[in-house]
Amino acid sequence: MSANWKTTGKTTGELTFEISQDEVKKSLDQAFKRVKKNLRVPGFRKGHVSRVIFDQYYGEEALYEDALNIALPKAYSEAVKEAGIKAVGQPQIAPISLEKGKAWEMKATVTVEPEVKLGQYKEIEVPKQNTRVYQKDIDAELTKRQEQNAEMVLKNGKAENGDTVTIDYVGTVDGKEFDGGSAQNYSLELGSQTFIPGFEDQLVGHEAGDEVDVVVTFPEDYGAKDLAGKEAHFQTKIHEVKSKQLPELDDEFAKDVDDSVETLDELKDKIKADLKADKEEAAKRAIQEAAITTAVKNATVDEIPDVMIQEDVDTQLNQYLGDMQRQGIDPATYFKLTNTTEDQLRKQLSANAAERVKTNLVLEAIVKAEGFTASEEEIDNEIKELAHEYNMDEKVVRNTLSNEMLSHDINVRKAMDLITDSAKQVAKAKLEEGSDDEQSED
Repeated sequence: MSANWKTTGKTTGELTFEISQDEVKKSLDQAFKRVKKNLRVPGFRKGHVSRVIFDQYYGEEALYEDALNIALPKAYSEAVKEAGIKAVGQPQIAPISLEKGKAWEMKATVTVEPEVKLGQYKEIEVPKQNTRVYQKDIDAELTKRQEQNAEMVLKNGKAENGDTVTIDYVGTVDGKEFDGGSAQNYSLELGSQTFIPGFEDQLVGHEAGDEVDVVVTFPEDYGAKDLAGKEAHFQTKIHEVKSKQLPELDDEFAKDVDDSVETLDELKDKIKADLKADKEEAAKRAIQEAAITTAVKNATVDEIPDVMIQEDVDTQLNQYLGDMQRQGIDPATYFKLTNTTEDQLRKQLSANAAERVKTNLVLEAIVKAEGFTASEEEIDNEIKELAHEYNMDEKVVRNTLSNEMLSHDINVRKAMDLITDSAKQVAKAKLEEGSDDEQSED
């Protein structure tokens, strides 16, 4: 194939290429097979017209449009590869010449990825992360587990925040009851802020048997528009007050909450190890985010074509709704539950689309600069991990994702790891000092 690329702008150009005579002939034959079965020609049974008769009756040119549609995808793909360009979006293709018996000449107006000039992406300085586990962290986790295993006991006395009250209530607005404004034997934890702001506060200081006229104002952005911003009265009867009784912190407690330990000290050690692992994972994510953000900032990227922005939004949208679907929530149900539309979700996803595209372009440029390649073993492992993650058969994953797509993701992760692993943690004060120095040099 003879492909020729001519730039017409920073991210646009014209690609001229040929469809060989052999490929044209094959495509014409395929096009004829598609149309002949429904073809009616006087003197011939339906679907039994020969190619010679067809050409005599209709002319070979009648097959050109179908043949072109058959031949173009492969011919265009090979031309893009030969020209060494990274095409994005759909090209606008028009024939230059469809001369009979010769190779067909085509011209495509193509959008390509913007040029990326890498800056520093190794040994980037990032804020130092603190992964130390303090005693207060361990104490907080122990208290959390105490709370989770607390018993509720009846309380003789006034309710306090943290107590749970069992109540009946009837709500009215302008003297009239409203839907959803009444309940009986409802358990409410005071201070949980699960009710309208101000409701729980007015029950603090009361005890079992009290009747309280709770007066609140619905927020202006309340979901039920007919109640938004209006004052409501809730005639509330307190039946009982319960307080949390926390279990003692001892060896028995430790065994109750974690059957892999025998003593409270063992539980503390395990909590410390788990918190340490969590902090180290969080630190790695923070380092990665800071280092990659700086690497992208250090790079120079030409203006990103709008088609790449839209493709990113489409990908994010499909991935997001796909995740919802795997949780058993179809798109229609999701939009109904969230009271949103697809356009609103698209707008939300569009906010950071340009930065996501730029980041991916820089990472791909690093892959190229470093010469990263994915081995067959890495691709096989990627397929196994994806199959496990999405509970799919490995064969389905192989048929769904090409080696090229899998290799891309593997190599991009290698670029991310290179940036992250080579990053240097520096005290925040030193980083800020370095930033000041850079500004003064400007």
